[in-house]
Amino acid sequence: MPSQRQLFLDHLGQTSPAPLMLEIERAEGSFLYDSSGRDILDLISGVSVSNTGHRHPEVMAALAEQAGRYMHLMVYGEVIQSPQVRYASRIAELLPTSLESVYFVNSGSEAIEGAIKLARRYTGRNEIIYFRNAYHGSTTGALSVQGSEDYRNAFRPLMPATTMAVFNSPEAPEMISSSTAAVLVEPVQAEAGVIQPSDSFLNDLRTACNRHGAMLIFDEVQTGFGRTGKLFSLYRYGVTPDILVLAKALGGGLPLGAFIASREIMSSLTHDPALGHITTFGGHPLCCATGLASLEVIVRENLAEKALDKEQLFRSGLAGMPFREVRGEGLLLAVEPERPEIIPAMIARAPEYGLLLDYFLFCSSAFRIAPPLTISDDEIRLACQRLKKLTEEVS
Repeated sequence: MPSQRQLFLDHLGQTSPAPLMLEIERAEGSFLYDSSGRDILDLISGVSVSNTGHRHPEVMAALAEQAGRYMHLMVYGEVIQSPQVRYASRIAELLPTSLESVYFVNSGSEAIEGAIKLARRYTGRNEIIYFRNAYHGSTTGALSVQGSEDYRNAFRPLMPATTMAVFNSPEAPEMISSSTAAVLVEPVQAEAGVIQPSDSFLNDLRTACNRHGAMLIFDEVQTGFGRTGKLFSLYRYGVTPDILVLAKALGGGLPLGAFIASREIMSSLTHDPALGHITTFGGHPLCCATGLASLEVIVRENLAEKALDKEQLFRSGLAGMPFREVRGEGLLLAVEPERPEIIPAMIARAPEYGLLLDYFLFCSSAFRIAPPLTISDDEIRLACQRLKKLTEEVS
């Protein structure tokens, strides 16, 4: 019988020529456990998915309770499903009042596609302005607003009427015009290596969108649900978008995305034509049940605010190691070694030292630290001890 590793290579579509090939048998809290019995401290949380850790008891209880009631019933939007209604209502309670109507989908990419369609439908315009080194997903529309030619070129022709700007540049707001349907921006550019906005940048975009009647779309797929020290980064920077895109941690470990707007804006998808956006599995009741349970843990335990204290503990533990910079806020950090060429070896060998690390798509000079928000102080200290040993070995 072929091994699991061989079956993985033979029958699963691959994303790279050299996958990490970890065989994980179970996960709990901040740890993954592989087939050899190693405990691996997860410093990635599934790329900002597992904000309340792996298999949180309240999340697992919500999953079991909902599975005992029903799973898929009907295509999205036709049947009143309690998990969807309760979760949408709770999200709306925690957002600015203008972000009141939630459209659940399956993923961040689909949420971006829906947000683009919604902005174009509502404004009657075509142009989407996006930013260099932005990442919004890999479906065709999302790829069209991805800020890296390395990932786009092989799949042309892409969606027309897209314009790339430079994040934090004073010229970006000036590019917005009466032809612009929307400006799509991450409040913090994650895959660019955790680049935060300048003091006025997001406000300047908001002002220019207001002036020209364009939509402002925030992609908080990675920054949402407490990762950067606020429940949502829009509160950190004091700017409310017209459309908010969420995914990753939204489902509490299950696949879920959403785009959120005012009721007036969202209603434009209901007519001329009806079914302006439609999804079969979006807002699956299991995903909404686990997402709501995870959100309640984040809110009740103040995990967003605690992420700032945990950031400082990481910074203290990383001090003295051969790193030239630690960027970011909360538990979305980019760590730049003094010798960036060691990063591939660090990531490849990290499991030997009981760590899971990861790259950024558009920043080869840093690696990512984005553990579950539930990581304990002792686990942070352990992570730094293991990281010190790893760094000493590969430097």
